Amino acid sequence: MTGDPGRAAADEPAADPPAVGRGGRRRDQAVALGWLVAAWLLLWGDVSWANLLTGLVVGAAVLFFFPLPPVTFGGRLRPGPLLVLAGTFAGELVSASVHVAAVALRPGYRPRGAIIAVPLRVRTDLNLALTAEVISLVPGTLILDIDRTRGVLYVHVLDVRGPEDLAGSRDRVLAVERRIVRAVGSPTEVRQLDLEPVERRNHP
Repeated sequence: MTGDPGRAAADEPAADPPAVGRGGRRRDQAVALGWLVAAWLLLWGDVSWANLLTGLVVGAAVLFFFPLPPVTFGGRLRPGPLLVLAGTFAGELVSASVHVAAVALRPGYRPRGAIIAVPLRVRTDLNLALTAEVISLVPGTLILDIDRTRGVLYVHVLDVRGPEDLAGSRDRVLAVERRIVRAVGSPTEVRQLDLEPVERRNHP
């Protein structure tokens, strides 16, 4: 008896994702080490040979003693958007530092904080990690939790005065995601940035 070809195809198990070769694994580790060193230098606030070497040692130790699941880099590096990402991050770093300092020095002012949930449009582990790292490095915002399954960042923001501040904070997180994906994402991920919420549910 001849079965339904469509049903037979649907009953077949999905193909396993392609394995990451040794060369791809080393490349991914090199990218992760580079980001760890960059984060180390930003936390110290001083680019020097001593901090660079220390960052390399600490980053290598983290990757060796606390290995994470492989995060494959399937995108492409784009120099123009990378410069935009770096320049915008530097500008936000300065402006946010000035804002937090002004809030701290204002006599008698008690700022209110809030926790917002921001669903990202590209839900890969790499995009979640990079977006969360950039957001946490800017004064006044801090990542509290990450929902990997739903691709949601839970962000604590400082000095919230009304609903417009909450909407502005969400827009800033999504703007960071957009700049990161345009700088290092794949063409498919770049197209996902323009999907509406209903469309994103149909394009995980």
